[in-house]
Amino acid sequence: MLESYGWSRELQAQFDPYAARALVPARVTVQQRGVYTLVGELGELSAELAGRFAFEAESGDYPVAGDWVAAAARPDEGTATIHAVLPRMTTVVRKAAGTALAEQVVAANVDTVLIVTSLNADFNVRRLERYLATAWESGAQPAIVLTKADLCDDVEGFVFEVESVALGVPVHAVSVVSGRGLDEVGSYLGRARTAVLLGTSGVGKSTLVNSLAGEELLATREIREDDGRGRHTTTHRELVLLPSGGLILDTPGMRELGLWDAETGVGASFEDVEELFAECRFGDCSHEREPDCAVQAALADGTLEGERWESYVKLQRELAHLERKGNPRARTAERKKWIARSKEHKTTAW
Repeated sequence: MLESYGWSRELQAQFDPYAARALVPARVTVQQRGVYTLVGELGELSAELAGRFAFEAESGDYPVAGDWVAAAARPDEGTATIHAVLPRMTTVVRKAAGTALAEQVVAANVDTVLIVTSLNADFNVRRLERYLATAWESGAQPAIVLTKADLCDDVEGFVFEVESVALGVPVHAVSVVSGRGLDEVGSYLGRARTAVLLGTSGVGKSTLVNSLAGEELLATREIREDDGRGRHTTTHRELVLLPSGGLILDTPGMRELGLWDAETGVGASFEDVEELFAECRFGDCSHEREPDCAVQAALADGTLEGERWESYVKLQRELAHLERKGNPRARTAERKKWIARSKEHKTTAW
């Protein structure tokens, strides 16, 4: 049972210290409002957190779907208590929704992040760039799935547009109606391999899971006729074992995807942009008005699209804003920078 869900010798070595405490290993398959479903050698168990663990753990350390945990099992009752989370191989993280400065772990221990968007009115290439940054930061390999290809008159045009910003990332156009692209997506889901689906509400994530499973495992709803967007169906994160032996993690649609500690992910997503920086005359070029700025030159000749540059700048500002909110020294330095700029502007004006 454990091997079917991805258990390995490396995980066993990490678990050995807990075995002496009569705990058992299990994987979190469902995470919903403080109640978890675990699967392990003792079957499926409903679990809650041990009091000490719940008190001492940071918010990002709580179990999520995909995690491996050490639990005290009560198979006769069908319940368990989670005492620890094993070290994560990969972690998909976003800023928690709202104004609070907190991280939210969306999924753990996935091999592939499948970024799902539909080929209808909901398509947004700038949003894809944001999802790509999060995917690269996770440590997993990203791939992009363009659903509802049967409803699109220019599939290849959309694929080309996505490939122009998702450098080196596989892009798959999929239709669950015709079966197009399903084998390509299924190639990421070999035995004991785990993929997570990320995307906004109604892009067809649950429908895709059902198609890969060959049965209606997850509830789905039709798209709205007025704007072409699907209706929100999934309300919790659920890890599903497919007939292929692979595992796929469905997640609720995200109304917003705030970046969290994603400098590396942004750099990987905008590698073409950051490569230009080395060609600027000045090492500290702000890429605004300096002479011989490679970014401005690329914008002028069309090598770099203005919208892509604006997207990069926006994401960098978002990361800087998070850094300032969480780091008092960074806030002070930013305030001094703007005071200096203000003084410079006044001096120039006079």
